[in-house]
Amino acid sequence: QVQLVESGGGLVQPGGSLRLSCAASGIILSINTMDWYRQAPGKERELVAGITTGFTTNYADSVKGRFTISRDNAKNTVYLQMNSLKPEDTAVYYCRGHLIVTLTGRYLEVWGQGTLVTVSS
Repeated sequence: QVQLVESGGGLVQPGGSLRLSCAASGIILSINTMDWYRQAPGKERELVAGITTGFTTNYADSVKGRFTISRDNAKNTVYLQMNSLKPEDTAVYYCRGHLIVTLTGRYLEVWGQGTLVTVSS
């Protein structure tokens, strides 16, 4: 069984920074794409950033130039460095792994439980 566990959320002032981490547990052979999504109160979940095994990245327009996604394939961990945070970045941030291969099976996608990021003065 595969689990994704996020950490690093919290309260930060506008203009501040946070670094989120998401670690996959289990005997994992590969994870094709790892993404960060977010869901603000009353809004739909949206893609924030994604990164492939080959380190190709993509970002939502709203975070380009402020957020950086990275991954450590050896640790099956993805990170999201968030700088110049704005109140509108307030949301629950979710990690998603796509096309996960383990010793015991394959998974189309697995989601983490989410971590809350609050940007407020």
